[in-house]
Amino acid sequence: MATLPVLPLTDAVLLPGMVVPVTLDPGTQAAIDAARATGDKQLLAVPRVDGEYGSVGTVAKIDKVGRLPSGEPAAVVRGVSRARIGAGVPGPGAALWVEATVLDEPAPAGRAKELAREYRALMTSLLSERGAWQVIDAMERMTDLGELADSAGYAPWLTLSQKIELLTAADVTTRLELLVGWVRDHLAEQEVSERINNDVREGLEKSQREFLLRQQLAAIRKELGEDSPDGSADYRSRVEAADLPDKVREAALQEVGKLERSSDQSPEAGWIRTWLDTVLEMPWTTRTEDNTDLGAARAVLDADHAGLADVKDRILEYLAVRNRRAERNLGVVGGRGSGAVLALAGPPGVGKTSLGESVARALGRKFVRVSLGGIRDEAEIRGHRRTYVGALPGRIVRALREAGSMNPVVLLDEVDKVSAGWSGDPAAALLEVLDPAQNHTFRDHYLEVDLDLSDVLFLATANVVETIPGPLLDRMELVTLDGYTEDEKVAIARDHLLPRQLERAGLTAEEVTVTEAALSRIAGEHTREAGVRQLERALAKILRKAAVTLATDPAPVHVDVDNLSRYLGRPKFTPESAERTAVPGVATGLAVTGAGGDVLFIEATSMDGEPGLTLTGQLGDVMKESAHIALSYLRSNGRRFGLDPNALAGHRIHLHVPAGAVPKDGPSAGITMVTALASLASGRPVRPEFGMTGEVTLSGRVLPIGGVKQKLLAAHRAGLTEVIIPARNEPDLDDLPAEVREALTVHTLADVADVLALALRPAEPDAATGADARGGPALAAA
Repeated sequence: MATLPVLPLTDAVLLPGMVVPVTLDPGTQAAIDAARATGDKQLLAVPRVDGEYGSVGTVAKIDKVGRLPSGEPAAVVRGVSRARIGAGVPGPGAALWVEATVLDEPAPAGRAKELAREYRALMTSLLSERGAWQVIDAMERMTDLGELADSAGYAPWLTLSQKIELLTAADVTTRLELLVGWVRDHLAEQEVSERINNDVREGLEKSQREFLLRQQLAAIRKELGEDSPDGSADYRSRVEAADLPDKVREAALQEVGKLERSSDQSPEAGWIRTWLDTVLEMPWTTRTEDNTDLGAARAVLDADHAGLADVKDRILEYLAVRNRRAERNLGVVGGRGSGAVLALAGPPGVGKTSLGESVARALGRKFVRVSLGGIRDEAEIRGHRRTYVGALPGRIVRALREAGSMNPVVLLDEVDKVSAGWSGDPAAALLEVLDPAQNHTFRDHYLEVDLDLSDVLFLATANVVETIPGPLLDRMELVTLDGYTEDEKVAIARDHLLPRQLERAGLTAEEVTVTEAALSRIAGEHTREAGVRQLERALAKILRKAAVTLATDPAPVHVDVDNLSRYLGRPKFTPESAERTAVPGVATGLAVTGAGGDVLFIEATSMDGEPGLTLTGQLGDVMKESAHIALSYLRSNGRRFGLDPNALAGHRIHLHVPAGAVPKDGPSAGITMVTALASLASGRPVRPEFGMTGEVTLSGRVLPIGGVKQKLLAAHRAGLTEVIIPARNEPDLDDLPAEVREALTVHTLADVADVLALALRPAEPDAATGADARGGPALAAA
């Protein structure tokens, strides 16, 4: 152990064997003076990073003290050995004195010689590229492996932390392993950097060569009198020969002039060419002739779709009006054509999208489908500005270009799923497209010329009308597709779905036959939906199993009611109203979901405990309010129906609406909740054949609701025979198919008292007294 003054090295490391100059400042000057005062001129060189000393330093000896060529005072020190820094001790002068323990370097062992050879080879490869042959020769002459490893302290590409790591590693094998890894990484970085530099240099040389060639080509064209840029003369002739509206031709010729004056290297030249190509591809004056034969149009619509009388009538009305306008030469009045916007709203699978193709065939027009589901960017409708990279016209312009005419049938699919995003509101951009008073001068941001959309027949489809923005819905004529009856489903399956699935399965009608009775059973018991998608999937399943059977037995397959379960299993949907309403407190309601009409069971029960009302089933705020209104009505008017209001108020009542995982909301379950609670309180079950819908007020009035047709179709599918609806909804029965009207007995009521008198089973007489039994066991008066 030796006592030595500390020479602080700021952002530098001295390894044993290295000779480095050290500029002298007050701190280093004190250490040099203290070392010179001793006889051996030794000191301890310690790296200092961010004001902190390391734990290991280098015992160094002063070789010379003088001045650098720049005139600064400096000292040349030589590293001797590694030493671990101990405790500080007092000493003469202003220097810091510490106790230092010299670290003995262990003899090389194991892989040291192999690592030394690899390190020499890597360093030779690195230094030869720089022409440092003297350094390579000096390294080859080093026989001491520790000296070879410590010579890396001179490497400028090693970081300060790496050099400190070398200093603290006393074992030469460890130091050589570190150096081999660092040199490999440095060589890899050098290779990547060199490759990038070569690529950049080659790119610059290529750009310069192309620039010179283009300048020479321009000079040659100028001498020949063909000094217009490449292709601009061709664009001028194409624009002049094209059949364009006057304003569009004027705008196109202006852009051609810009193209002729611009350089080929200018980005604007590419934008102009793309814009001119888009304008020249648009069918500005191309129109198809509409079919004027109403009988033929009706035949096409009837052949493609069963039912949907409202939609078919509206299409024929549109065609009839167009025919009258054509007879009187009223094709365009005040710049506005006779464009129409029909919004087809209904549950999935009822044929909204396929109806657009049928309308196009009936009218003899081209058909284009534009999917709007999930669009959040306004530019998808109006187009991008031409200055943006990758700018494109909007979907409306692209639809016209794809159709090849200015009067196609454009189906705007899933318009209820358009939502606003950070790039604007696409629904707001659709307002101008769909407004007959504005769309004759629609302006796309990319084209920047007026586009007449008044002769386009727009059809929009939606599942839920409530999610369509109000201003957008106001510009459309709403036509609802509420679903199909069972007879219509059978007709669709027989005439459309089964032939299509036979073709997809590679089968023929002679190989597989499905009876109408089986189709009716599939529609009624194996699927329960407003549309026909599940019905088509069931037919596909039958035909797949039939194909397997035919592979082993070529005999024709006949599917009937008797063997239907072999292909589809047991029925999934059976009438359950009688089972569910067999106990008091359960009533059958009718609701409308995104998938069409559905049957809704409302259950009520009571128990001892803190009085109040518990609601479950993921009910929305409006539905929760309906439950409270129902309970309040019965508590205030219960005596009229033989109920004890105190019994209602003195128990805990639980109201549940299955299925609990499905969110529900709306006021139309009001009378169903009143009926369920009245059934619970009176002990009289609800008649199982009854379904009901209607909003209830505190005074007991039954208010009108929406979706009557969908709800009655759902009641018919569920096997109900009697339905209660509000009296003010009676006009909605005109839209109900005749077979459903015949199968259902519809009661139009305006008072809840009439609903309860009709829906609850008669009270059974008490065997002991002969009086009517009033009040269920759970709500019997104390």
